[in-house]
Parts: sequence; structure tokens; C-alpha cells
Amino acid sequence: MKLINTVLLLSATIVLYGQESGIIAEDAEIQQAGTGYAFTEGPAVSPDGRIFFTDQPNDRIYVWDEIRGIELWSEDTGRSNGMYFNADGQLVACADLFNQLVYFDRDKKRQLLFENYEGKHLNGPNDLWIAPNGDIYFTDPYYHRNYWEEGHTEVQDRRGVYHLSRDGAISRVIDDYKQPNGIIGTPDGKTLYVADINDGKIWKYEIRPDGSLSGKTFFAPKGSDGMTIDERGNIYLTMGKVWVYSPDGELRQEIEVPESPSNVCFGGKDRDILFITARSSVYTLKMNVRGVK
Repeated sequence: MKLINTVLLLSATIVLYGQESGIIAEDAEIQQAGTGYAFTEGPAVSPDGRIFFTDQPNDRIYVWDEIRGIELWSEDTGRSNGMYFNADGQLVACADLFNQLVYFDRDKKRQLLFENYEGKHLNGPNDLWIAPNGDIYFTDPYYHRNYWEEGHTEVQDRRGVYHLSRDGAISRVIDDYKQPNGIIGTPDGKTLYVADINDGKIWKYEIRPDGSLSGKTFFAPKGSDGMTIDERGNIYLTMGKVWVYSPDGELRQEIEVPESPSNVCFGGKDRDILFITARSSVYTLKMNVRGVK
């Protein structure tokens, strides 16, 4: 395994709105945990607090540990992008080499979960969230990849968001976005947040018992590549910097990162470290709040 132990302290501009939010640990500074990647994405926290992330153009998955640093985990990922751990501790990924949703078994081999909506390949699954009951919600925008075979085109008539139930039933639950991207839900499984990145908006939905969505509500005037949530229900967006919104849609904090962030999640044994993927590097920031399990 390749081990990377690069740690660089960096100053961060932190802007507060209204009363001080208190979500960042006192005197905390952003640390560069690793660098030298092509484009980092898809951070996902494992049950033991380690964070797995992708270097998507290089078809690699790395794992970060707060003690050991960063190790190379796989060089055969199906061009994994967004990732999330399921209740069985399996790493589930949006793998757009073949436009699939996959998971990795104990031998790190990809296993197919889903492909081909209504007999046609997906546009390119991008990000996902797994509900407490095991249902998967994933976004399917279209970003043309230079590693696709010649002649590969966008064949779905909508750039949508899909619901894959734990028994394998599939449905398109959002079909009116310009470009869906980041997605996250609440730990009670009742609310879903989805970014329309090309329209510069975050939308909020109620999740019905059958997995369908209702009550589409405007949440924030930002697009977002990746998203996460903390124990207070604050939503973290990545668009130029990290933006933190309260559950009521009030901007609480903005965090400047040395590179434009692509995605974010909480990790570490106490889930109190904000892990940020940002182009050629990954960064950490000690927090006063924790991510949800």
C-alpha cells in the first residue's frame, strides 16, 4: 500500500452570519492531508471513521485515517465518483465507466447493483445517499467522459434523480433539473436535499414511506457538487468554498479552502473532522459538531 503522510497547516477565512455558529473547533486550522491527485471526489466515511475518497480521473480510491494518513486502496474502481457506505459496511459507488451503481466486496471487486434505466444506459451516476432503510437515492447528470467508447451519447431523456429500493425496484423521482449533482438526506430518513448545480439551487423534499418524494421546497441559492449534514441538521455545500446552512435555510458560515472544494463529509473516530476533497488535494478541519451515522 502506498502511504501518504502529508500534513500542511493552512490559514482559512471563516465568515459567520448572525450569531456565532460555534461549529468549528476553537483555533482550528485547515490542514492539507494529501496532495498530488488529478481530481478528488466522493468522500465516504466507513463505520470505523476512516474516509474513502476517489481520484476519479486516475481511477483510484484512497483511504484516509486520522493516525496513519492516506493509503491507496484500489486502482480498479470503474471510475468511481460519489460513494457511501451501506448498513452492511460495503462501499457503494457511482461508477460511470460503464454508467453503473456498484459496491465493493471483501476482495475489493466491483459488484453490480444497477444499470440501464428502461433498457438504456444511465447518463453517468454522480452522487448518492443511502437512507436508513437501505434505499438508495442517486443523481444522474451528464458530463461527457473522454474514457467512454466512441459514439457514447446521452440517451436518457432527463437528467434525473433515481430511487433504488432495497428490493431492487427503480424509479425516477426527480426529472425537472438542469443538472442534478450533490445529494444528502437526514438520519431519520424523512428529508432529502438535492442540488441542481447548473441552476444554482438546492431543493428540499419530504420522503414518503414508499420512497417517492413530495413537497419540493427551495432551500438555498447555491449549486453544490457534494453535500453533507451534521448532528445539528446543518447542511454543508461545496461551490467555490464550503457553505453551511441551518436546517431552516439560513446561511450560518462560509469556509474558504485553498482549492475549490468538490465534496465534503465528516470522519475520524469521533466523526468531528470535516474532510474536504478539493481538486488536487484533500483537507481536514477540526469541528465542534459531528457528522451523523
